[in-house]
Amino acid sequence: MKKALIISISVIIIFILSFITYWNLPIEVTRKSDIRFGNELIQKIQDYKKTNNKLPENHDWQTLKKLGFKMEDLGTKPLYAKDSTNTYELSFSDGFEGPYLMWNSQEGKWTIDFPKIVSK
Repeated sequence: MKKALIISISVIIIFILSFITYWNLPIEVTRKSDIRFGNELIQKIQDYKKTNNKLPENHDWQTLKKLGFKMEDLGTKPLYAKDSTNTYELSFSDGFEGPYLMWNSQEGKWTIDFPKIVSK
C-alpha cells in the first residue's frame, strides 16, 4: 500500500513538472511547425508586395489561397489582416479567446499576443 502511494505521488509530480517545463519552453520550440508555415507565408506576402506594390487585401480569398493560406469556414489559417499603413499580421487562432501566436510586420517577430489590427 505504501509503495503504491509513493508511485502515485511520483507520477503526479512528474506530470506536473513535465507540464511546467513544456509551458516554459520558447514558442520557437512549442509552435515550430506553425512558425515555419508562417515564415513561408511571410516570404510570399513580401514577394507579392514587391511585384504588386501593395499588400493583398483582407478578404481577397483567391489571392490569399494562391499565396498558400489554408481556407477554413471562418477565413484563412493563419488569420491575415492588414491596415492602411501597410502593416499586416498573421495570427494562429486555436479556437480560443487568445492570446495567439502572432506575427506583426511592424515588429518583425513571432509573439504570443492579441491582434492589433482588426480586419473589417
